[in-house]
Amino acid sequence: MPRKALLLTLAALCAIALVTGSALAAPKAGDKSAKDEGPWSSGDLGALKWRGLGPALASGRVGDFAVDPRDKAHYYVGVCSGGVWETKNAGSTFEPIFDGEGSYSIGCVTLAPSRPGTVWVGTGENNSQRSVSYGDGVYRSLDGGRNWQNMGLKRSLHIGGIVVHPTEPDVVYVAAMGPLWGPGGDRGVYKTTDNGASWQQVLAIDENTGVVDIEMDPRDPDVIYAASYQRRRHVWTLINGGPGSGIHKTTDGGRTWTRLTNGLPSVDMGRIGLALAGPDPDVVYAIVEAAEGKGGFFRSVDGGLNWEKRGDYMSQSPQYYNEIIADPRDTDRVYSMDTFMMVTEDGGKEWSRVGWEAKHVDEHALWIDPDDTRHMLTGNDGGMYETRDRGANWEFRPNLPVTQFYRVAVDNAEPFYNVYGGTQDNNTQGGPSRTHYVHGISNREWFMLIGGDGFEPAPDPTNPDIVYCQSQHGGLCRYDRRSGEALDIQPQPAEGEALRWNWDSPLIVSPHDPRRLYFACQKVFRSDDRGNGWTPVSSDLTRQLDRNRLEVMGRVWGVDAVAKNNSTSFYGNIVSLAESPQEEGLVLAGTDDGLIQVTVDGGAAWTRIDAIKGVPEGSYVSDLEPSPFDRNVIYASFENHKRDDFRPYVLRSDDLGRTWKLISGNLPANGPVYTIALDHVDPDLVFVGTEYGVFFTRDGGTHWTQLKAGMPTIACRDLEIQRRENDLVVATFGRGFYVLDDYTPLRGLESATLKAVATIFPVKTAKVHSFTSELGYRGKGFQGADFYTAPNPPYGAVITYNLAEGLETLKDQRRSADKEKFKEGQPVYYPTWDELRAEDREVEPELLLTIRDTDGRVVRRLTGAGDKGLHREAWDLRYPYTGPVSLGGGGPRSPWASENNGPQVPPGTYTVSLSKRVRGVETELAGPVTFDVELLGVHTTPDPDPQGTLAFAKDAAELHRAVQGAGRVHADAVERMDYLREAVKLTPGLDRALLGRIDALAMKLADLGVALDGDNTVARRQEPTTPGIDARVSQVVYGLDGNLSGATTTMRQSLAIAKRQFGPVLAGLEAASAEIRAIEGELERAKAPYTPGRLPAWNDR
Repeated sequence: MPRKALLLTLAALCAIALVTGSALAAPKAGDKSAKDEGPWSSGDLGALKWRGLGPALASGRVGDFAVDPRDKAHYYVGVCSGGVWETKNAGSTFEPIFDGEGSYSIGCVTLAPSRPGTVWVGTGENNSQRSVSYGDGVYRSLDGGRNWQNMGLKRSLHIGGIVVHPTEPDVVYVAAMGPLWGPGGDRGVYKTTDNGASWQQVLAIDENTGVVDIEMDPRDPDVIYAASYQRRRHVWTLINGGPGSGIHKTTDGGRTWTRLTNGLPSVDMGRIGLALAGPDPDVVYAIVEAAEGKGGFFRSVDGGLNWEKRGDYMSQSPQYYNEIIADPRDTDRVYSMDTFMMVTEDGGKEWSRVGWEAKHVDEHALWIDPDDTRHMLTGNDGGMYETRDRGANWEFRPNLPVTQFYRVAVDNAEPFYNVYGGTQDNNTQGGPSRTHYVHGISNREWFMLIGGDGFEPAPDPTNPDIVYCQSQHGGLCRYDRRSGEALDIQPQPAEGEALRWNWDSPLIVSPHDPRRLYFACQKVFRSDDRGNGWTPVSSDLTRQLDRNRLEVMGRVWGVDAVAKNNSTSFYGNIVSLAESPQEEGLVLAGTDDGLIQVTVDGGAAWTRIDAIKGVPEGSYVSDLEPSPFDRNVIYASFENHKRDDFRPYVLRSDDLGRTWKLISGNLPANGPVYTIALDHVDPDLVFVGTEYGVFFTRDGGTHWTQLKAGMPTIACRDLEIQRRENDLVVATFGRGFYVLDDYTPLRGLESATLKAVATIFPVKTAKVHSFTSELGYRGKGFQGADFYTAPNPPYGAVITYNLAEGLETLKDQRRSADKEKFKEGQPVYYPTWDELRAEDREVEPELLLTIRDTDGRVVRRLTGAGDKGLHREAWDLRYPYTGPVSLGGGGPRSPWASENNGPQVPPGTYTVSLSKRVRGVETELAGPVTFDVELLGVHTTPDPDPQGTLAFAKDAAELHRAVQGAGRVHADAVERMDYLREAVKLTPGLDRALLGRIDALAMKLADLGVALDGDNTVARRQEPTTPGIDARVSQVVYGLDGNLSGATTTMRQSLAIAKRQFGPVLAGLEAASAEIRAIEGELERAKAPYTPGRLPAWNDR
């Protein structure tokens, strides 16, 4: 190698080694950015709510359980990157209870044995896997998870375990692993004796070693075992052990510790898992990873003084597993978390798989019922399962939507687009963004494309039946949705060549030609025939560094280091790829070792971009986004968290990468940026996905605002914009997919808009369509509480509006004035009785949205939220319901009860305006804003005459209004008969002949009832009977509901019959009402006791 090249290579090596140390130590996890600044805040935009899609089809990685000893149906689930979930009914339903806290990555969940309402959560997953996230210390809840408090140890980043004293709940021990990607932090065993108010480090090893496992002797809580664990991971490597790893024991509550060595490997050890035998805690088990193949399964029968190696068995990937759980009733039975759960029945000599049919692999958690050890809960990469026959058969929990998605893509399918994503160990999945089903989106709507770990998919933009998808290390397929065929199209190395594919290799479909694909390892490949053949269009675009010469933990490690480079991508490959939508052949590539490469001629020549100011050299290029408006504008994000640097790096170049401007602004200081999305209409609107959510800017990155309504604290790994629908779709790493439906109010958003008295934003064209129930009934049908569904977006025209100030009642105004007086030191006097009376009698102010047709006729009036800020209301594209007014109540509805809807409006143009009604005065605020209503266009037999159908529907609705009203009058009259009879009996001076008139009237009402509602005398004896008027009209009204095919001849005939029949019935009711009033007059003149509906006469005035 030439001397100059050698010097450059060594300089790069040194630069990368240096930034792995404390110089770039992250801010404390949990430190967020400067609070929202600029013209608006997250709270101002709270109406723009994320909608979770799930799925829960394959769930996601579960790492721990904490079961309430008082009620085993009540337990907590620690999801490795999805927060904490609680069930109170043995898994029929789960609720997330940790969504608003500072971390989503969970290492452990523990209950205080003597006070199970005290819940401890250690944040930061407790393994060393390549995609592991980090936490911000230890949390405690004193009320079963309703409220949480961060109790410190924020720089632990990963918590291995927590144990609580069995009788003194204020005494707690924490196994703190410390940072995975750098030295220092909170490491070792920490103890509190005041319930977390303060902590004492009682076991410390060194700056690179923490504690991964901690076990307490149930007979003597001062006896504790701890497994120390030295490790370090970077983008290019894993070192999973060292001299710091070992087993330690204290017998005095942590004051002194002894390292246990007799019989254990004398070489460097890696991750160690511990377990105490339930019947005899002097029997201690350890699964030990060690160098030189000297690891295995060990047992001590004397409390750790001496160890016997029982066998060579060790989990397949200790950095990911190496946890063991002892049976609480059988000293010799121990379970091992592994790719497949393993069990020994003889103390570790022989091992066998626990039943694994129809169950996911990669086990991480196990709870064994102490009263019935056949009953177990397990958590793995695919979610959680339960068994009651010791693992012979497992029941899956299909209602935990905690899938870890690396990437997301959307197609252009009609009528609703599909969302695709590659997952951590749960295949490549696809499913609809919304459905025609009343229950929304269930697991059965999702489908698997290919297996394995899934990464970046890419649907053909012109043919939604073609989807490109991949498994780990570039396993690329072209999937045919019609046939289900997955064709292997991965580029293959030339003779004598080795390709370095990343775990998550970048793939794009050219925006200029849907047949053209770009795919990259250390070089870029292009296909012009949908992947049938490939041509390399670059040489190796990386730094071409030798990762085995890079320092880790202050030294270069040899080939025999514990698990060196295991479960790590090849180093030196392309990880981000993009082609300019403005210019064909302008391709960008970013590498895992910090380079950006640009070609403007389809790959004939590449320009290397290196050493960008403000970005640590060698940082991972997480995303590249060329502007859809200007070929020279590029956005780039770098992330460097695998060198213990958690800062956000977002940059913009206006000259194809020659110069760059850092635009990270006020993004969270400890939130790496993974992805960028650029709006295709507003060049100023930029989105980023970070470790802690999605943010946007409209001022070039000076100010970023989080879009957090409806989304938990979660990592957002990828963003995609569905341009037709203007939806922003996000792949989260632990909570599935989320969609921000119609984000267009963010376009052109200005502070003046939010300061205007009222604003209605442009309304998206509304699509009319029918709904159906795949399950036969609304909601979950009869599928049970654990049937998972995600919501569709609101149906109809979604109206977004903003109020600069909220509507205020007299009481609101008085309280505001009183607060100001109090602040200024002025006296606050008690209101007058007239003022208080006016407050008590005031009708609440209303915010009204008025929908009109093109002729200005009012179609519908909706009541919207009237408080300050941004709001969204949906008009369901219907006229008002004409049935009787209901003020709520009435008890639960049956699952087959019909919806009470007004007639569907026809396609056309409509307007919406905004007004307020305050103390009887209505004032216009904003509008009108025009929008269109269109048919979705999926009907086989569309209505040939929508206007004619509307006229018929209105006619039917009017008759329905009259018939329903008549029915209520009839029912009221029938009820009054009994009151009238009783009043006559209680009034001595009345002629009893009046009873005969009442009986005759009751008979007439009975005949009218038959005409209205049918003959119940016949019907209740299970014989056919002529339908009543109400049944005929209701059949028509509900038959038209949601029907876009038009009215049938039968409907028209039925309505005609009902009209003919109703006239005489209504006349009969009018006569009956007159007779009732006459009888009531006689009762009043006779001074009979009051009966309902009769106003008493009183002449002594």
